[in-house]
Amino acid sequence: MTERTHVTLELDDIQRGVLSPRPTPYAATYILFRIDDRAHGRELMRRASAVVTSAADSMSPLGETWVSVAVSYQGLKALGVPRESLDTFAWEFRQGMAARAKALGDTGESAPENWEPPLGTPDVHVVLTALAPDRAQLEKAIDHARPAYHRLPGVTAIWRQDCYVPPDEAEPFGYRDGISHPAVEGSGIAGSNRLEVPLKAGEFVLGYRDELGGVQTPQPGALGRNGTYVAFRKLHQRVAMFRRYLKDSSTDPEDEELLAAKIMGRWRSGAPLALSPLHDDPELGADRIRNNSFLYEQGDPAGFTTPGGCHIRRANPRDASVAGAPRLHRMIRRGTAYGPPLPKGVLEDDGADRGLMFTFVGAHLGRQFEFVQSQWMNDGVFFGAGDARDPVVGSNDGTGDFTIPRRPVRRRLPSLPRFVVTRGGEYCFMPGLSALRWLGELED
Repeated sequence: MTERTHVTLELDDIQRGVLSPRPTPYAATYILFRIDDRAHGRELMRRASAVVTSAADSMSPLGETWVSVAVSYQGLKALGVPRESLDTFAWEFRQGMAARAKALGDTGESAPENWEPPLGTPDVHVVLTALAPDRAQLEKAIDHARPAYHRLPGVTAIWRQDCYVPPDEAEPFGYRDGISHPAVEGSGIAGSNRLEVPLKAGEFVLGYRDELGGVQTPQPGALGRNGTYVAFRKLHQRVAMFRRYLKDSSTDPEDEELLAAKIMGRWRSGAPLALSPLHDDPELGADRIRNNSFLYEQGDPAGFTTPGGCHIRRANPRDASVAGAPRLHRMIRRGTAYGPPLPKGVLEDDGADRGLMFTFVGAHLGRQFEFVQSQWMNDGVFFGAGDARDPVVGSNDGTGDFTIPRRPVRRRLPSLPRFVVTRGGEYCFMPGLSALRWLGELED
């Protein structure tokens, strides 16, 4: 699985949203569409192929701005993709995210019956994502994309979520986000961890060899090649609850920040505990060359520096042998904040909806996104912690705890509440540009 070969990706046919790290800061929006008329839906695909930016474009005509288009399983059906083709897509994708809720930990408050309409319904057919360095340029990007769906009465916009990444790149809980990005063979884009060997292209783009030597491609090849799967999720964050829990569990402000770092695996600045175990280091946290270049196995196998159950070590165990073969579960993760930030120091909820629009990108929904959610986020067996869940995003219910390895006596944070509630989402297929044209040229 570690033998490296030269791979040439067809970057001009891969959507830029698949491989390119996002600019900082930036504004983004997600717009969902329902297809009521097959012919108009196909015309939308044809027009979208002329609007979407490819991974070969280092700069789009609008600058550091681009548009991506993805289609759900119900969307492919609405477009009239033949059954023999639909059956070649990943079975998780065919079921849809709502049907996979139990496996993903979307239960209780996070269950599909509590999702924000129309998320989780068969009406979600197409997801258009636009992003730009600021709100003004974002509106230009949307104007640029509008001809793709303008004057198509058989295509209806049914939902929109505006999001942003602030200049300090902090997500609503206050941590610098968007730090980790894998290196993908043939992409020409450097990974954020200089110690990580680039992953096979087939882990993220369909039609190329993956880490197991296989090639996954929905059929026909004209539709599947150069595409990928994406999981969109709207995650509401209970910021005031998170702050109160840290405050109530700590002895003083310094201890509070240490607990926050132990729970996440990073200080709020983005500096990793692995490289700065005793105190925060904002300069390190802002350094894109150094802030993600570390491993766990040699220097900290027992988690005395970076707890095995902390968020970043669960999401990406790196070289940890207890995780089996972490490279098989590596994924591209994007997170974009939505809603107004809760002012610093406020410990009471103001009723505003705020959180993260999460996007997974990968060629294997099952062994990447779903495996990480079910086995690493919502279980602790892989590192010897029983049924312990991720302290930040796990489906906690007030009965679990978080353990911090420490000598001579470990520290335990009890009664973890659910800090993050799923408000909805969907599995989608992000076609290559030629596949968008293929969808636009379908005939009954």
